[in-house]
Amino acid sequence: MNILILGSGGREHALAWAVMQNPKCDKLIVAPGNAGIAQIATCADLDINHGGTVVTFAEENAIDFVIVGPEAPLAAGVSDRLRDAGLLVFGPSEAAAKLEASKAFTKEICAAVDAPTAGYGHFTEAEAAKDYIRQQGAPIVVKADGLAAGKGVIMAFDEATALDAIDDMFGGAFGEAGAEVVIEEFMEGEEASLFVLVDGTNVLSMGSAQDHKRVGEGDTGLNTGGMGAYSPAPVLSVEIEAKAMAEIIKPTMEEMARRGTPYQGILYAGLMIKDGQPRLVEYNVRFGDPECQVLMMRLGAQAMDLMHAAAEGRLDQAQVNWADDHAITVVMAAKGYPGSYAKGTEIKGLDALTVDGHNMVFHAGTKAQDGKVLATGGRVLNVTARGDNLQEARDRAYAAADAIDWPGGFMRRDIGWRALQ
Repeated sequence: MNILILGSGGREHALAWAVMQNPKCDKLIVAPGNAGIAQIATCADLDINHGGTVVTFAEENAIDFVIVGPEAPLAAGVSDRLRDAGLLVFGPSEAAAKLEASKAFTKEICAAVDAPTAGYGHFTEAEAAKDYIRQQGAPIVVKADGLAAGKGVIMAFDEATALDAIDDMFGGAFGEAGAEVVIEEFMEGEEASLFVLVDGTNVLSMGSAQDHKRVGEGDTGLNTGGMGAYSPAPVLSVEIEAKAMAEIIKPTMEEMARRGTPYQGILYAGLMIKDGQPRLVEYNVRFGDPECQVLMMRLGAQAMDLMHAAAEGRLDQAQVNWADDHAITVVMAAKGYPGSYAKGTEIKGLDALTVDGHNMVFHAGTKAQDGKVLATGGRVLNVTARGDNLQEARDRAYAAADAIDWPGGFMRRDIGWRALQ
């Protein structure tokens, strides 16, 4: 098969790495890709948010299967354009992608099926939102309704912070994503991510992971797109997963189908777990980043077969074969992230690292220039390792990260701490 992956981050490098393990892959193109992806696949420069451009490229390159990595092309309806052209796609329609593109829409769906989630208010004007905050008090969670690259969520532990967040969002700090806001009850517990394959009818759990959103050790500081992750997440037990599937995932998917917008692709459910009860924090309509990296590290070649089965509506015939192993990824980010940071700093030492089925460095924000690897983003590298247990995987990942010569970068030193403490 000739396969096209859309995206340029660590998630897409991990997807490309897993797809390349599968003998069914004859040719792999990633658009636009990055310096790490270019070492294993062909990269193509095209506008992945423009459906017509992607369709033309796919047809000209005899693509058999398209895997959509990030959320923006999905929200822009790229998967719809591809399907209209008769191409096989892994990724939901624009209508189904509203589960991530609009937090208010997700709350509406949860209410329709009585799925456990946080109480909330939805606002289009700042003063009404502020009045709600004053009525509810802190702690409270303020979210930009639209897509904000993982950064449009403010956990406010005092009323002043929440009110400032309203000013920021309606003032344009998150662009169009903040034109509307959702304000939620603060949920206590431990958060984990459940990934579920959906083919429009059938659902199949693809595993769990736990992300580390805060920039600082001990989960302190500003929210980021994710500073590291590990899989599996012990807090998401078999019993809790079954409850989440029965009370949250399956009813949501049935409601989407009932509305004439069946879901197909990967559904990422962020869950808050307390006293054995999962509650929905949010849905994402693509693999998490950096959770995808640890899932692909554990799944390998079968990941492509599973995505292909979901795209063709064959999940009732599929199963996930897990090894009894663990994986962890440590994000190396540019100093200053998630605030302002320098671009173009050189990263050395990557060529000397061991790269195999147990050790990988997935590139997230890099480019190759004049024989050098340069940092181009906030989150730049995902140093990833597998092991028989989490401690072994963690030791491998940090040993590799410490061997990378990049004075312009930093990392959290405590990824996996909840499971290891």
